[in-house]
Amino acid sequence: MLRKGEVRVNKGRIKPVYKIQPGDQIRLPPVQMKENINKLSPSLDRVRSLEQRIIYESDRLIILNKPSGIAVHGGSGDSFGVIESLRALRPDASFLELVHRLDKLTSGCLMIAKRRSTLRYLHEQLRERRIRKTYLCWVHGDWKESNVTVNKPLSVMKFKNGDRRAVVDDAGKPSKTVFRRLKGDSNYTLLQASPHTGRMHQIRVHCASHGHAICGDSKYSDNPKQADSIDRLYLHAHKLVFSETPDSELKEISCKSASFEKFLVKK
Repeated sequence: MLRKGEVRVNKGRIKPVYKIQPGDQIRLPPVQMKENINKLSPSLDRVRSLEQRIIYESDRLIILNKPSGIAVHGGSGDSFGVIESLRALRPDASFLELVHRLDKLTSGCLMIAKRRSTLRYLHEQLRERRIRKTYLCWVHGDWKESNVTVNKPLSVMKFKNGDRRAVVDDAGKPSKTVFRRLKGDSNYTLLQASPHTGRMHQIRVHCASHGHAICGDSKYSDNPKQADSIDRLYLHAHKLVFSETPDSELKEISCKSASFEKFLVKK
């Protein structure tokens, strides 16, 4: 409803980032939903398989190794996602909320809070850039530099069909990614990517703008047919470094992806 401009504040359209103020008049459109239309069965194979992908769990937090191809939440063509699946698997859980998001096509470490206080504290760390995220990606071509910092501002373009695309734009928001070459040849290179900002599709656009699109990325590749011939987007959220509570030590959680690891074997 927000994306379509159906939510009005003080008789005007409003963006999701707007913070409601005392005295604001809010108008919501009529909402009709069929009862239990999105109720999931925990016996569904796709839902049940997520339980096996939990790589860390405490009384405050779950970290899941999200597979490529499943959205973090339902909507925009997906009837359900990770969070709906976990709620179906844990019907007695009083609180389960996404701490952050990963693109549907990106695999790897995804945090789900089990307490509101934990969610607030992790969001604070995200805002202050105290959570360190490390990604791995296979890109086309020989990325020769050992270490590269890509500093290119990004804007988001919206299309009538609902699609959104990030573009390099001097008037956009500051965006910074640090890349380190791990290995490769003349055809493909494995990179470690450390985003210092959290823009939409940031790593994907920064790779493509540097002349090396991520393998399987038909949205940002100069050669969509070449991208479509690859079985997935080869971007993986490999590692998280964070503090679970204000008085706890830093935790480092990492995960692997079988399909990501077998990329060169497949090629």
